[in-house]
Formats: sequence, C-alpha cells, structure tokens
Amino acid sequence: MLINYRQAREIVLSQARSFGREEVSLEQAFGRVLSETVRADRDYPPFDRATMDGYALRYADLELGIRRFRVAGVLYAGGRPEMNTVIGAGECFRIMTGAAVPAPADIVIRRENVKEGDPFVELPGTAADLPSGVLPAPADPSFPWRPWQNIARQGEDLAAGEPAIEDACVCEPAVIGLLATLGRAGVTVERLPRVSILTTGNEVVPVGVPVGPVQIRNSNRWQLEAALRKGGIVPAVCTHAPDDPAALHDQLQTLIDDDLLILCGGVSAGDADHVPAALESVGIKKLFHKIAMRPGKPTWCGVTPSGRMVFALPGNPFSTFVNMTLLIQPFLQACFGLPPSGPMGVPLGVERKKRSPLDEFFPVYVHGSPVRAEPVALNGSGDIRLGRQANALALHPAESGALAAGAEVPCYLL
Repeated sequence: MLINYRQAREIVLSQARSFGREEVSLEQAFGRVLSETVRADRDYPPFDRATMDGYALRYADLELGIRRFRVAGVLYAGGRPEMNTVIGAGECFRIMTGAAVPAPADIVIRRENVKEGDPFVELPGTAADLPSGVLPAPADPSFPWRPWQNIARQGEDLAAGEPAIEDACVCEPAVIGLLATLGRAGVTVERLPRVSILTTGNEVVPVGVPVGPVQIRNSNRWQLEAALRKGGIVPAVCTHAPDDPAALHDQLQTLIDDDLLILCGGVSAGDADHVPAALESVGIKKLFHKIAMRPGKPTWCGVTPSGRMVFALPGNPFSTFVNMTLLIQPFLQACFGLPPSGPMGVPLGVERKKRSPLDEFFPVYVHGSPVRAEPVALNGSGDIRLGRQANALALHPAESGALAAGAEVPCYLL
C-alpha cells in the first residue's frame, strides 16, 4: 500500500534525534545550529546612552521655561563621565552618539534642533519654531520634548541574566554579532552528522572519466554533496557500487554505522534493482518503500539496528532533488532542533494539467508583485537541467484536476 508524501514526512520526522553537541569557537560558529540558552552578561545598553549627537540637559529645566543653556563640557563615546560631573540649572553637555549620559541629565536635544553659540546654545520656544521634519508632531506643539528623549536607557534591550537566545537557531550574521556583543568567544552547537553517499549503477561513471555512448556521469553524487554542504555538512564518504548484490552488501556493511546514509539508484522494480534487498540483508529495517508522488515514487527509507537513518532514492536527478528537499533536509532540520519549514501558498501563473493520479511536484519560479509561481520547463525526472531557474517546488495535489491560472498551490522554497 502506497503512503503519501505527508505520511512519509511524518515517519521520517518521528525518527529525528540530535547527533550530539559540541563546543566551537565564535570563528567556527557561522552556519552552525546553536543549542544552548545564551544570557546577557550585563545590562544592554550597559549605561544610559545618547542615540543622537546633541546636548544633554535636565528635562526639569525645560519645564521651568529655560531655553538658553551654557555648555559645560563635551562627552565622547567611550569616555567615562567623571563621578563629580554635575549639570546645574541652565547647563548642558555637548554629547556624541554612543556616549554615556551623565546624571542628572535625562534628555538629549539634537544639534539640528538648537541654535549653537559659544559657550551657549538656545532652544526654540515651540515646535512651530523648528525646521520642517526635524521632530515628529508632538502632542503639545508648544512643548515638543519628553523625558529620556534620544537616550537609550540602561537595560532597556536586555537586563543582566535575561535570555538573549533561547531557541535553537542557525548562527547567521545577526546571531554571530549578538554573540560577540555578549562576549561569547565559544558556544555550544549541534554536532554535524557523519554522512555517507553511495550511488549505484553499472551505467554510472565518475565525472572526469571518459563516458561511453550508453553511460552517464555521476551527477547525483555531486548534487547530494552540494545540498549537504549548503547546510555545513561535508560527507565523510562518497562512493559507488555496481548493480551487484554482493558488492552492495559489502559496501553497506562498511557504512552502516554512519549517522546518515544516502543511496541513489536501484530502488525500483527492475531486474537490476538490488538495493532494497541489500539494505535488509545487513539488518536495516524498512520504514517505507514507495510514496504516492511524482517524481520519487520508488523512494525507500529505513533505520539501522543502532537507530541511524537510511534513505535510498531513485536515480533520476530530479527525483533525487525532490527527495532531498522534501524528506532529507527536513529530517536534518528536526535533528538540529529547528522548526520545520512548511510550504507557502502562491497563485499559479498559468494553467497546469494533471499528468498522473499521484501528488506531483514541479519546479517553479516564484516572483512578481503580486507574487505568482511560473512553472519552469522540465522534461520529466530524468531531465539533467533540474529546473535550474526554479526557486521553489510546487505541489499539484493528487485529488486535484487541472489547475487554472491563479489557483493557489503549495510551494516549498528552495
């Protein structure tokens, strides 16, 4: 009995387990999945910080009607105000963006909003006296200021000990920057799995080797490796086996202890499709064989006696691509503790006719405003072009007939 791709995906995700954790330096963390709660080592900002170049003064002075202030000094970012720094009535400090605001100053007036002199600055009497656009419209046009204006308060972003990162996340540039700000020279990340790729087929030859008239080059090995490398995983072994049960058995015995094993080819119903029997001969338990989808129907999935996952994919290049996108990459995401990425609904740009009673996945280019999905030319699952211009896989559901232009289709972004 065939299962649909949603059932296959559920079975695969139910087997997801962490591959373990390890400590890496901040230099090595990019692209890895963080697996610890990271807390603020101090308040952020760690002090009341000026967010504009301007003049720091007391809000109470403004309430008293003072509009002319004597400049008592200049404060720069990185400079620490002296402990005895005092702002008296009618006084201010010229201050630079990023500098610490000394007490009892509690407002920074932008340079653009004052008339500068030496050693005094003057403020306009009302909002109407300001140049157009220099301040948002105040609630009271006659008094366009408020306490703590243009000041980032100490601890308003994060308080000391507060979680800065709680959930598993990929260490993208913004995360790396945050970790550096928090002083983390090293972090705990999910360990990358040991993955092996085993391609099969008498007709398949390595890239760079002379190819005969009825032979094909081993593109699946490179396609799968590239997909893994995109996620930071470098395959430990990439090897090939002929269509021979004994050779397959021997190869599998050397790879069965890897965290993840991916095979290509030999999983259908032909006389030379020995992979399913070879997998079971080394003790790999079948979870499912064949999915009601096109391409990728012959896909086989199983688990080793020690709980490692094995995927055996059809040999056509687009079938390999679809299975990597729909099954293997979500499985790896789940193992790393990342949430699954579901499809987004996008209107189809043109009509599409149904070609089989199965769920059909086809390459599309999602673009435009309003957004739409345009099918990319592909001559079946053996087409070496792999829908090269596509940026998503679209689903034509089994239960649907022809899809009209404008019909919404689920799209898995690549």
